[in-house]
Amino acid sequence: MAQVLYITAHPHDKTLSYSMAAGDAFIESYREANPNDEVVHLDLYKMDIPQLDADLFSGWGKLRSGSQFNELSETEQAKVSRVNELSEQFVSADKFVFVTPLWNFSFPAIMKAYLDCVAQAGKTFKYTEQGAVGLLTDKKALHIQARGGIYSEGPTAEFEMGNRYLSIMMNFFGVPSFDGLFIEGHNQFPERAEEIKQDGIARAKELGKSF
Repeated sequence: MAQVLYITAHPHDKTLSYSMAAGDAFIESYREANPNDEVVHLDLYKMDIPQLDADLFSGWGKLRSGSQFNELSETEQAKVSRVNELSEQFVSADKFVFVTPLWNFSFPAIMKAYLDCVAQAGKTFKYTEQGAVGLLTDKKALHIQARGGIYSEGPTAEFEMGNRYLSIMMNFFGVPSFDGLFIEGHNQFPERAEEIKQDGIARAKELGKSF
């Protein structure tokens, strides 16, 4: 049995979001094909995702200098514990499915905050004399992303930084398999919006059978 983290970063549900509609179709198809796997939905907009702030750095600094956990302030304890919880959950999963829109050439800020939490030395990567080495070499990941314009090719392709960033992070973590499913052009071509949406949903269903 595999555990899948279904990680969504969108304030809307499938009725309003093209990426969430495709993500929902993917997960439904995946569950049908893999009934014994566990799918854990992380709705980042409804979760406590700490920012990398002064309290976290202070708490980590105290622990590195030899302080006991109970010597940290209550705020430091809460944030350090939450980051540990999120990173341990991430490391223990077998597959990751990220669902985001493309906003201002990237993904919502809450996704960056989440990735900051799970990017922990000794858990998702380690430092060596040759540089950083990823530790998640037995995982696989997928990014489902809706884009109002066309970013897979043409002059705007170089502006897309959401999927590019996730690709870099998965490579940094050592994840050997990272795929993307993109629904794009529905704002640029509103007369084709429903067709684009349904095509994305159909592709998501097919991918769910084999992921």
